[in-house]
Amino acid sequence: MLRIGLTGNIASGKSTVSRRFAELGARVVDADALAREAVAPGTPALAAIANRFGTAVLNTDGSLNRKTLRELVFNNTKALGDLNAIVHPEVGRLRAQRAREALEDGMIILVDEIPLLFEAGLADQFDAIVFVDAPADERLRRLMHNRGLPSDVAQAMMSAQGDVAPKRARATWVIDNDDTRDALIERTDVVWQDILARVGP
Repeated sequence: MLRIGLTGNIASGKSTVSRRFAELGARVVDADALAREAVAPGTPALAAIANRFGTAVLNTDGSLNRKTLRELVFNNTKALGDLNAIVHPEVGRLRAQRAREALEDGMIILVDEIPLLFEAGLADQFDAIVFVDAPADERLRRLMHNRGLPSDVAQAMMSAQGDVAPKRARATWVIDNDDTRDALIERTDVVWQDILARVGP
């Protein structure tokens, strides 16, 4: 089974590429979905988060209040490090579980969509990496227009991620999302053919 890491900075178009890979036959695992599963009510990770940050990070139904938690760790390196130390191992366990399931199901291509793939030091876990990129001004526009974020918040979110150039250099394939959605799909299809060629007959 060929394991592909799919990444890209915020608002680059990763989700569109991910959905297209799934349509073409890949099994796709979304790191954000795994992170939500890792901190679902009743999980050890959620209990550890509440123990570290206090019950204020919990909603009345016992679920995680993501907005409150984000505010606590934003621009706080120590707090963010503590949070990552709780969540990342559990996400890694779930990712390994999904990989075993994909293998058992006879999948030949597994795509892991991980926004912070390089930042988390996970690049070596994959056979190849797809990096989706878009111009910074366009990503800023999407964050403000599509997600309703104020400019300063959008800029801060973009700045929190690593520089694009080293990521482009380390990727096996770069898909530039600087045109229409149809163009992005076409470019994704070209990369898919390359991926299939790596799998072999």
